[in-house]
Amino acid sequence: MQTLYFDTTYLYRIYSTERGHERVKKLLGGAENIATAWHGRAEFTSILLRKRREGNDPAELLESLDSQFQDDCVNGLIQLLPLSEATMLRLETVLRGAPATTIIRAADALHLACAAEHGFTEIYSNDRHFLTTAALFGLAAINVIPE
Repeated sequence: MQTLYFDTTYLYRIYSTERGHERVKKLLGGAENIATAWHGRAEFTSILLRKRREGNDPAELLESLDSQFQDDCVNGLIQLLPLSEATMLRLETVLRGAPATTIIRAADALHLACAAEHGFTEIYSNDRHFLTTAALFGLAAINVIPE
């Protein structure tokens, strides 16, 4: 069994019924646990706020998803990886050398640098900018959600 690195787009699908959730949940069968960068916890909470603001999901459901996620973090099923000085140095080095056409959000760059710094060789996401930038960090990008 291995640990898989999920960005927050995949992490949320573990708990929700958002498009592609079945394929993401299928990955869990071959995983010991899921890893994500420490700030993924803040991103998850932000997703819940956005969902609440959009009003498409009942508040009770969102509270339940939050509770499940928090329990999984406490119980080690979701491993929150620290963002160290080495992670930041890797991020800065990669982005300084990246082509000027590179599109990447800071939070996504933190995920990629964190995954690389913690020895991951592949990451899971369906964010197209995240996926195309992964190679700059020496990571294979995998998306199991069909377009």
